Amino acid sequence: MKKIAVIDYGMSNLHSVIKAFQKVVGKNYKLYISNSSQDLDSASIIILPGQGAAGSCMEKLKTNYPDLKNHISNKPFMGICLGFQILFDESSEDGGVNCLSIIDGSVKDFRQNIKGKMKVPHMGWNKVKQNVNNSLWHNIPDNSFFYFVHSYYGEANVKKNICSTSHYEINFTSSVIKDNIFACQFHPEKSSNNGLQLISNFISWADSQV
Repeated sequence: MKKIAVIDYGMSNLHSVIKAFQKVVGKNYKLYISNSSQDLDSASIIILPGQGAAGSCMEKLKTNYPDLKNHISNKPFMGICLGFQILFDESSEDGGVNCLSIIDGSVKDFRQNIKGKMKVPHMGWNKVKQNVNNSLWHNIPDNSFFYFVHSYYGEANVKKNICSTSHYEINFTSSVIKDNIFACQFHPEKSSNNGLQLISNFISWADSQV
């Protein structure tokens, strides 16, 4: 049986993520919570959800998952929210944080880049414009709504890595794709049928990567 590891570093609510994946994976996969790098060795797929501050997140990951970047680079991977942001080179949060440098780009503060007309955090439903023709978007119409909760946003520098964009006074990267990696700023586990469809598509996409 294939295994899906959901990384727990003490800064995310895993229940809703695990529940959403359980709805779509069927009997071919077993989900389990990972607390260390060793837990990832047997995983076929790795999921990194997250919430909170980038600096604290990176410190905890460095301590408990010193070879996380190697695991991410070699197995199908989905990052969600903060798990999306830490894939970039750096984040402006906490005075500046060096991240995993898997995605060329940076994470910026909405409050420093919008004119104050929009509330921060960006919270609620927003459109996701698909930038690539990929099976990840199977049965999901372009400009479908997904659920967001974030004060910082990703800005990817390489066009082919930008899987989708969204708009909140400014345009921002709302999901990225690179080799075996897919990550999104929005929360598929909180995005109703579109979110469940995306998770299902991701599992199929991940199977094709092996």
